[in-house]
Amino acid sequence: MRIGELARRTGVSERSLRYYEKQGMLSAERTPGGHREYPEAAVDRVIRIQELFAAGLGSEKIVQLLPCMRDTDGGPSVVATPKLVGDLVAERARIDRMIADLVRSRDTLDEVIEAARLS
Repeated sequence: MRIGELARRTGVSERSLRYYEKQGMLSAERTPGGHREYPEAAVDRVIRIQELFAAGLGSEKIVQLLPCMRDTDGGPSVVATPKLVGDLVAERARIDRMIADLVRSRDTLDEVIEAARLS
């Protein structure tokens, strides 16, 4: 499929898809006319990339992580290194801290809202 179709099917801009390719997260074959041709599996790959960005990972970490994942189910691969696993554990701990901070903020807002209602 061409880049426009991949963009439509994933909801990701063509510019982002070119960036993913430049960073080594996505690959495409070139037609004799120079157009990008993506395999069907590129849809799952782009969705996985978007999920990893949404989880707070940067493109450098995603490039390291993608070869260790299977696109269809996201399961671990034998290529996962102990360092990468350690980095991902640290990233998960960072996300857990962010969640805890957000919960505290929400609880504080609930207290202020309740106090304002009683006034």
